[in-house]
Formats: sequence, structure tokens, C-alpha cells
Amino acid sequence: MFDALWQPFAEFAFMRRALFGGIALASSAAPLGVFLILRRMSLIGDAVAHGILPGTALAFLCFGLSLPLLVLGGLTAGLGMALLAAWVSRRTGLREEASLAAIYPISLAGGVLLLSLAEQKIDLLHLLFGSALAVDAHTLTAMLAVAGLSLALLALIYRALLLDTLDPLFLRSVSRLGPLVHGLFLSLVVLNLVIGFHAIGALMVVGLMLLPAVAARFWSRHLPSLLLLAALLAAACVWLGLLLSYYANLPSGPCIVLLAGAAYLFSVLFGPVHGLCRTPALPHPT
Repeated sequence: MFDALWQPFAEFAFMRRALFGGIALASSAAPLGVFLILRRMSLIGDAVAHGILPGTALAFLCFGLSLPLLVLGGLTAGLGMALLAAWVSRRTGLREEASLAAIYPISLAGGVLLLSLAEQKIDLLHLLFGSALAVDAHTLTAMLAVAGLSLALLALIYRALLLDTLDPLFLRSVSRLGPLVHGLFLSLVVLNLVIGFHAIGALMVVGLMLLPAVAARFWSRHLPSLLLLAALLAAACVWLGLLLSYYANLPSGPCIVLLAGAAYLFSVLFGPVHGLCRTPALPHPT
């Protein structure tokens, strides 16, 4: 049994790179997903995952398969879309979620059309849904660097981000860090989504960010436990998803996200915190 769980990673270097990069991404993206859910911003993650595609496609058209420039293009497009939605919301009164819902299909369609114009064709399915083969040594280094930077910055802004999540008015009354913390948090979300599309896919990476975070909420009410549990669930889904992809000859991104979805459904049914099949608490005797 152990051989079946580890043999592909011991035998193939590309599987090891995908595993280490995916676990690094899981450890940084899933805690960000917890804060997205607590801040009721989960749609932003989905919209930005679609919105990075035109920036990535434009960078590919201009510079080819250059990882730093692909990341820069996706980061610029994702942040630009989020800022545009916020600006439209402030100027028109339209809710930010509605602005994002209107913008991200346009971004996705534009990205697909840009890729169709490329002389050097790229496999669109691998870009949208991920491939373990996409994680080369340079991509792995970038994923490890982004994960380390994300965790370090998240630890640095943790208290201010927690206050901004639970009581933004109080934070505004005692500090001016609220907008800066929000901007840093949003940048970390975009950066993790951009770096993750190489292995998980542009449309799949948001599932790795949000599904373990939602599942973790059915197992604990304490934020530190939620952050740790979400990261562990995401890492386990990466490991088992890569194994499923290898043995069944399926795309890695959907396999990882489907396992995260299975963990979510199991948590909905059996989680001790509001799970559907939880044992109801007995009334206290009077």
C-alpha cells in the first residue's frame, strides 16, 4: 500500500516537483481561502482566477513561455480586474460581487481569444485545467518562493487582517492600516492564483484555495485550527489527486479539485460543526 502511495514520486522527478510545488501552494493558498470566506469575498477568488487569463495570454503572445513574464502578466491582469471592480462599485453603487461577476466572463473570453491568435500554439486544456508536467525546476522554485512569501506576509498582517475581517470599523478607528492590509491580502490571493495555474490550472486553482477552507469550517470554530486544517486538507488533496491522475491517466488539476470537493461533501455530512449528520446535543438537565 505504501509503495502505491509513494512509488510514482520516487520514480519520476516531474511527479516529485508537482507534489512539492502543490503542497507548497496548498499551505499558502488554503489559509488565504479561509480569510476569503470569513470576509465574504469567495467570489473574488473565482473571478480573479478567470481574470488572470488575458494577462497570461498577452504575455505568452509577446514573450513566449517565460515564467516570470507569464506571472507578471497574470498578476497585473488579476489585480487590475479586482481594482476595476472596486472602482465601479464605489462610483456606481453596484455591489462589488456583481461587478466581478460581470467582468470575469469578459476576461475569460478575451484570454481564450488571445491564445487562439498565438502563432506558437499552447495546449489550452493544460492551461485551464492543469498538468503535472508543467511544473519544471523553475516553476517549482517560483511556487516555493511564493508560498514562503505568502506565509511570511500573512503572519505579519495576521492581527490587522483579523481585525479588518471581524470589526473593520474598530480597526479604522484605531489605525489606518485597513486599506494597506486589504491591498496586501488581495495581492497575496492574486499571486497564489497566478503561480498555481501552472500545475493546477487557471480554472482549477481557485478550488484548491476555497474548497479545503470551506470544509475546515465544519470541523472547528477556532481560526488558528481552521487555517492549519485547511492547509492540511489541501496538501492531502494534492498528494492523492496526483496519484489519481497518474494511475488513471487523468488531468491533475481536476483530480485534485474533485478530491477537495469530496472532502467538502464529507465535511458537510459528518463535520461536528453544523454537519448534517451530527448528533444533536442533549439538553442540559434543569
